[in-house]
Amino acid sequence: MIRRCEERDFDSIFEVINDAARAYKGFIPEDRYHEPYMPAEELRRQIDEGVAFWAYELDGGIVGVMGIQHVGDVTLIRHAYVRTALRNKGIGGTLLGHLVSMTTRPVLIGTWADATWAVRFYEKNGFAKVTPEEKDRLLRKYWRIPERQVETSVVLRKGN
Repeated sequence: MIRRCEERDFDSIFEVINDAARAYKGFIPEDRYHEPYMPAEELRRQIDEGVAFWAYELDGGIVGVMGIQHVGDVTLIRHAYVRTALRNKGIGGTLLGHLVSMTTRPVLIGTWADATWAVRFYEKNGFAKVTPEEKDRLLRKYWRIPERQVETSVVLRKGN
C-alpha cells in the first residue's frame, strides 16, 4: 500500500533512508558520505522546506519512501529509498510511478553520478539525463545543495 507519510512516520522514514543509503558507501565521494547519511535534523529540515514523503507499506511496516517537492515550475523527486533487504522487487518503481502521476509539471531527479544503479533505475522508468551544463543550472536553481554535490551529481528529467 502506498500512502502519504505523517508526523508519526518520521522515525521510519529516517530508518529506511539510512538503511538504504549504505549502498552509497564506497561509490560516492568520501567527503559526501557519512553515517547517518541523513541526520534527523536534515530530514526535519527537508520536510519543513516542503518535501512530502510517501511510503510503501508491506506487512504493516514502511519498506520504501520517496519525497515529492513542487519548486517553481517543476516537481522534484527527492530521497527515494527502499530497505536494502527488499530492493529489486518493484517497490521503488511503484512509488516513483505514483508520485509522477501526481503532477503535470516536468519532473526532475538529482542523484549521484557514481550511483550507476540509481541512474539506470530512473532511466528504466522513463527519465533521461540532461546535459552537464543543464544539470549545473538545474541543481543551482531548484535544489539547495553544496557545490561539491553539484559537481558530482546528475539530473534526470521526465516531461517537458
